[in-house]
Amino acid sequence: MKHHVFRNIFAMILLVALTVCAVSPAALAEGTGTAGGEEPEGVPETTPAVSDLGVEEGSLELSCQSAILMEATTGAILYTQNAEEALPPASVTKIMTLLLVMEAVDAGTVHLDDTVTVSANAASMGGSQIYLKEGEQMSLEDLLKSVVIASANDAAVALAEYICGSTAAFVEQMNERARQLGMSNTTFENVTGLDDTAQNHLTSARDIALMSRALIAHPTVLQYSSIWMDSIRDGAFGLTNTNRLVRFYPGCTGLKTGSTSKAGFCISVTAEREGFSLICVIMGADSRDVRNAAAVSLLDWGFANYGLYTAPAGSAAPVPVTGGVRNACALQYDGFSKVLPKAKIASVEQKLLLPESIAAPVREGDVIGSVSYLLNGEPIGQVNVTAAEGVEKIDFFEILRRMLAGFLLI
Repeated sequence: MKHHVFRNIFAMILLVALTVCAVSPAALAEGTGTAGGEEPEGVPETTPAVSDLGVEEGSLELSCQSAILMEATTGAILYTQNAEEALPPASVTKIMTLLLVMEAVDAGTVHLDDTVTVSANAASMGGSQIYLKEGEQMSLEDLLKSVVIASANDAAVALAEYICGSTAAFVEQMNERARQLGMSNTTFENVTGLDDTAQNHLTSARDIALMSRALIAHPTVLQYSSIWMDSIRDGAFGLTNTNRLVRFYPGCTGLKTGSTSKAGFCISVTAEREGFSLICVIMGADSRDVRNAAAVSLLDWGFANYGLYTAPAGSAAPVPVTGGVRNACALQYDGFSKVLPKAKIASVEQKLLLPESIAAPVREGDVIGSVSYLLNGEPIGQVNVTAAEGVEKIDFFEILRRMLAGFLLI
């Protein structure tokens, strides 16, 4: 009788183990979500980027050839005015020059305390300059500050030659980086923006905003661009910021001015208030004052009307796992940001969508569900909820071991 009972119990254990192992993950997951890299219906791979807030093109009637206002965190475009036209950018060109320098610094191929020896070519540059002499030696950091603050052409050329060996090689990298950033209306012919002999040195307001956003991702630049006055050569040579908005516009952090007879007066301005960061580009204004007034007007409009809704990254309650070595899987999701009219930010709601259970195996990073963000019931974006850990599928012998262990404890 005793042997008969054990045979029956063992047969039941064997039947359960075989049944669990025979069920496919897809069958277990049917109607309850997905694992293994598949996405639940209605959850896209990425959150769509915001590019249009419904503001009419050119409706602010700014006194310039072109303009754009971009939110720096998301890249959302708040306003455009002829923003795709390729125009001469003057010294705003140096935003790309500075971007390549900062990327080289962050990559460790050059360092801020490196000593740069000035070439005859660099020393020959006209326009805005710090009057470098052939053979003069200066730290990379002082040259960098001179470009950011004083728009020094000679310093820009010295940096380009130090990093790439020649300005021609550096310009090639500038154009390659422009393509990588999606700057479709840009052709660089030099590192300074001097356009007396340039034939096709052009970019657009939108492209300038794109490279400005890439540049300010390097905080060191903003440390320099927000300085009003500084000095180099042990205090013997003063630097004054060409961007007067740094001194006179609340929240201004940079970034770069430029002017030539061909380009008119141009600027890319960065400003931040209460965590809301804007990039304003003005091209082709008639004077410095007209340019600055247009930038102030556009920035004021942006800060007055819009703000940034931000939801932090987080974790969701673990979801049950069927057929796995563990009974549940930890979940996580990224943060979410969206530019909205200020009055609507407080009305945004979150909605978490998860399956009742998922089937093993689960890989770390698998999409399990989503967090949707709604404004007055309408979706404005979403982020994926993903597995924070992997859960392997349980095998027959592990099931058998667990059931026998449980039985022996009875």
